[in-house]
Amino acid sequence: MNTSEFQVEGMSCQHCVKSVTSALEAVNGTSAVSVDLDSKTARVEFDPTHATEEDLFSAVVTAGYTPVKKN
Repeated sequence: MNTSEFQVEGMSCQHCVKSVTSALEAVNGTSAVSVDLDSKTARVEFDPTHATEEDLFSAVVTAGYTPVKKN
């Protein structure tokens, strides 16, 4: 399993957190998703044979938010 942690720009409420969480959980190969409103951070564990970080970012964009890779 791999872990990706990144900022999610545009989240401002619990509904936003639920939208991002649902979008990330829908990506095939994810096993654990944690989205924090205060830090605007998403942390996802995923199976790299089924998902890529690009898949995760695409899901966040589709939900209407902007993922920003942490340095």
